Amino acid sequence: MDIKSKNLNTPIAIISIAIPVVVAILFYLPRPNIEAGFNVYILPLFHAILNSTTAVLLLGSLYFIRRGQVKAHKVTNLIAVALSALFLVSYVTYHFFTESTKYGDINHDHIIDAAEKAAVGGSAYFYYFILLTHILLAIVIVPLVLFTLLRGFQSDFVKHKKIARITWPIWFYVAITGVIVYVMISPYY
Repeated sequence: MDIKSKNLNTPIAIISIAIPVVVAILFYLPRPNIEAGFNVYILPLFHAILNSTTAVLLLGSLYFIRRGQVKAHKVTNLIAVALSALFLVSYVTYHFFTESTKYGDINHDHIIDAAEKAAVGGSAYFYYFILLTHILLAIVIVPLVLFTLLRGFQSDFVKHKKIARITWPIWFYVAITGVIVYVMISPYY
């Protein structure tokens, strides 16, 4: 049985639920008292690079498919999926070894006092809006990407195109906002 005839809805659903659950659990687990073997604080910049590269690939993917260059469209999307998977592994690694960084935490004590709150002012509202929409849409994008990819591999181009019209802008937004979140939070690492 090849991918064209397989029903992969259940595995996609399991993956789509497991990823956000594992990530959420990471934020509540105590940090292990072990060394990663490398400086994990370089990972947020790496994540921003992965996100920006994914955004460029998604633009390329759109460009290629609009010009009928199906093979180039497929290659750019597969690379974008691979980079997104690498991002996920790296993101989980980073949050396994570190505490979450708080926006505005100038002195890095994991507490935002009144002076720090005043220093960031209204930008905190913008940051948390971007962060919240980024997180929620990052959860939504997992099954959308997987189903879009599956429909393409199954050569069900009618369904592929229909779901891709939803998937592409959400995935692009998640990639771009990942970079914005990094730029805004980076002074507090």
